[in-house]
Amino acid sequence: MSSDASPCGWTGITCDADGNVEKIILQDFHLNGTISPALTKLKQLRALSLSRNGFTGQIPVELAKIGSLWKLNLSHNAFSGPVPPDLGNLSSLRMLDLSGNFLSGAIPQPLFKYCNRLRYISLSNNSLSGPIPTEISQCGRLEGFDFSLNDLTGSLPTELGNCRSLRLVDLGGNSFSGSLPQVLLSFSNLSHLAVDGNSFTEGLLPDILTLQNLKHYNISHNRLSGKIPVITNCSSSLKEIDLSANNFTGEIPSSLTSCKSLTVLDLTNNKITGNIPSEIGNLAYLEVLRLGGNSINGSIPSEIGNIEFLQILDLHGLDLQGPIPAVLPNCRFLLELDLSDNTLDGHIPEKLYNITYLNLLDLHSNKIDGSIPSNIGTLSKMRYLDLSDNKLTGMIPPSLGNMVQLGYFNVSFNMLQGRIPNNPVMRRFGKVPFVRNAGLCGPPLDTICEGPASAPSPSLSGAKRTRLLSVSAIIAIVAAAVIAVGVCLITLINVRTLRRKKAELLVYESTPPSPDSNLIIGKLVLFSKSLPSKYEDWEAGTKALLDKKCLIGGGAIGTVYKASFDGGLTIAVKKLEILGRIKVQEEFEQEIGRLGNLRHPNLAALQGYYWSSTMQLILSDFIPNGNLYHHLHERHPGQSPLCWGRRFKIALGTAKALAYLHHDCKPPILHFDIKSTNILVDDDFEPHLSDYGLGKLLPMLDSYISASRKFHTAVGYVAPELACQSLSSSLLTEKCDVYSFGVILLELITGRRPVESPDSEVIILCEYVRSSLERGDGAACIDPNLLQQPDNEIMQVLKLGLICTAQTPSRRPSMAEVVQVLESIKPNLELQ
Repeated sequence: MSSDASPCGWTGITCDADGNVEKIILQDFHLNGTISPALTKLKQLRALSLSRNGFTGQIPVELAKIGSLWKLNLSHNAFSGPVPPDLGNLSSLRMLDLSGNFLSGAIPQPLFKYCNRLRYISLSNNSLSGPIPTEISQCGRLEGFDFSLNDLTGSLPTELGNCRSLRLVDLGGNSFSGSLPQVLLSFSNLSHLAVDGNSFTEGLLPDILTLQNLKHYNISHNRLSGKIPVITNCSSSLKEIDLSANNFTGEIPSSLTSCKSLTVLDLTNNKITGNIPSEIGNLAYLEVLRLGGNSINGSIPSEIGNIEFLQILDLHGLDLQGPIPAVLPNCRFLLELDLSDNTLDGHIPEKLYNITYLNLLDLHSNKIDGSIPSNIGTLSKMRYLDLSDNKLTGMIPPSLGNMVQLGYFNVSFNMLQGRIPNNPVMRRFGKVPFVRNAGLCGPPLDTICEGPASAPSPSLSGAKRTRLLSVSAIIAIVAAAVIAVGVCLITLINVRTLRRKKAELLVYESTPPSPDSNLIIGKLVLFSKSLPSKYEDWEAGTKALLDKKCLIGGGAIGTVYKASFDGGLTIAVKKLEILGRIKVQEEFEQEIGRLGNLRHPNLAALQGYYWSSTMQLILSDFIPNGNLYHHLHERHPGQSPLCWGRRFKIALGTAKALAYLHHDCKPPILHFDIKSTNILVDDDFEPHLSDYGLGKLLPMLDSYISASRKFHTAVGYVAPELACQSLSSSLLTEKCDVYSFGVILLELITGRRPVESPDSEVIILCEYVRSSLERGDGAACIDPNLLQQPDNEIMQVLKLGLICTAQTPSRRPSMAEVVQVLESIKPNLELQ
């Protein structure tokens, strides 16, 4: 780059036909120091983007002399001091982003001196104080502003009503008080309104729900009170209403269900009384219903079972009575069911096994009796199961041992009896989950079971084995039949679309089609020209899906196969296990299409996808050398442990991938499922992060839902804020990923798993490392395989891991800062 005489050949520099520099786009280039005032010599510069670097000092006022600027993005650096008021002289500016720095002081009034062309401004995540200047009303074309996560006070100026084009207003996480500003009602184009995490005391503004473009309305975590008013009209676009963590009283108005397009309704942690209106079952598109932490009584209306796509039902901490409705298992896409801390009685519904994707079931502190249904063990995706403090009787079903992903389990304070099943799942939790059941015996309890362990008779045992074998055979046959559907006959319909680096093909699912068969037509979309486009090639590649030897992994998202083609090309094919949960093809294609455009050397790139009404496949790079978990915890005999250089390389590459997702992607892409099994390594031990951005596909959830603490699939990697009973959308940030990455750093240094339970004692890795350092015994945490490696570098990374896993999200660094720190350590990357 530096050898070019003209800067027009440099990376990140764009020039016009006359050789004048028009754009400088150097995002995430790991630059540091200060910005040179020499940039003012670039008289034709229109875009300057230096985001996600390590620049320090004050923002140079000289930038205000570049009158040609349309876009100025200095976000996510380490700038300090005030916002330069002279930036208001940039009369051509359309976008100004100074977010994610350490700027302080008031927002200067002159910043909006010549802002008639300004479309978007973000000053979020700084330390700004004082009110919003009334001069912002001079920005007549303003479409959005984000001043969240500061310490601003006062209220929105009423003059802002002149900005008729406003679509986004985010004031969350400040110190605003008084009444919600009535001026908000004048923004007819408003789509996103977030004023959560302030101290507003008045003004619910029910009329704002009538704005025809409004999609997201978040006034949670304020001090608003009074009754929720009757809703006379509701926007057909409205998707989310979040009134949680306020002081609202009275009953839930049934008129709220006139918002037919709602997908999220959150009223948790208020003082709401009365019953749950049965009309709530008319919200056909509802995906999240949170009413916990109120004074609601009565029974659970059976009409909730009519909400087909409901995924999160949180009714904890109410005064609900009566049985759990037998129709509740009709909500077959539920991910979370929290009915804890009520006075529910009756039995656990037998048909609960119909909720195939359920990963959280919390029924603790009720009066539920009867036995634990044995078929509950078929819920293989279960990660959180709490049945404690009820009146359950009978034995603990051995089938619970099938819940191999279970990370939390509790049946204490019941009337259970018999021997505790002796399987790895039950043994991993120690004795605490089983206490105060007078009839339970056997390990891990100290109570010895009287008499020999019961065993089935030989004939019965043999019959059972035969029965199980036949079930296994049936499952194998069904699985083979489903996978056989993946043998695709491909007809190329439009080669011209390859100029967009994408090929769309019709795919007929049959093997081969019989004359009277009903063909299912799907679509295969390829993002890369390197993938084969001939029928014969794909027939050979997809036949690999029938071979168990090609099965290379699986998890909550789906099963992964290795598919090879002539010429040595190999890809990974992920078959999603959530058929029917993605509502429409357009949503699937839009989301995967967005991810398909991402390219970073430390991401496992998406190569394409396949859609039909019965099956969805995701095609991605095949990374040949396994994952980090395998290299740390499941090495083959004779396989050398990872040396320090390779571990650091994996840490730095993964950090760069996350920094790219968080800071270079607009809007940011949050992972929410970072774990060592999702970090793949190639033959050179370069890491490739996988399964990024797929939370919305399981099912198509917005960021609010996909980050829910108990939807998280990785035990031990979950940020503590995701364990709150009431989860504010303002907490669902990239800092959740930073926490998970911090656990990865500790895992790399210690060689330990995030959660271990030797001798029935549960050890949380973060707590173990932190307590060791507090005792001055940090060396005891280090993997013995690293004892001959650079101690200073290892301890720096270890401490960085603890900083990333801070309990308070604001104390965690951004991923750009993490990359900067890792690169400053500069270890010797000798891999041998």
